[in-house]
Amino acid sequence: MKTISDAYLLEQIKLHENPNYGTASIQFSPMVAELISHLKPRTLTDYGAGKQNLKLALDRMNITGYDYQPYDPAFPHYGEPLQGDLVCCIDVLEHIEPDLLDNVLAHLAELIVKAGFFTVHTGPAGKKLSDGRNAHLIQQPTSWWLPRLCRFFEIGNLQTHGVYGGGFFVVVEPIPK
Repeated sequence: MKTISDAYLLEQIKLHENPNYGTASIQFSPMVAELISHLKPRTLTDYGAGKQNLKLALDRMNITGYDYQPYDPAFPHYGEPLQGDLVCCIDVLEHIEPDLLDNVLAHLAELIVKAGFFTVHTGPAGKKLSDGRNAHLIQQPTSWWLPRLCRFFEIGNLQTHGVYGGGFFVVVEPIPK
């Protein structure tokens, strides 16, 4: 199942050269720490891990007791994504190519064992791609995202936030089979 085109993968590799790209997970790390405390996951898959800022932030908070499993196609040395009790996808979904969004959501659904924590920024990014497009390829309100998420997940909690001009975070669970 294709989740990123070759051309867009090259764009993501270029964006990750910027030290300020991929830092949103730091601000969400306290929420992830709370989920870790509650869920007691053995494994945490960081889908779209970038430079592993989530792991660095959790380490600074002395959060332990789980195996960290990074995945990011722009960092092929991380390897393929692994199933995780908790799957975090922070500041990723709005960057997905619109025609591949369903593939990415289906991929996430396959990986989540207990719960997922996703954040989505609904407005434009401050960064541009090399062709001039905004780095947020999908700029849609929460009401646009919710039915798409509900096709793949049970929604446990959804909350809007004003960070970076607006967006939401959601805790999801697998749909019972």
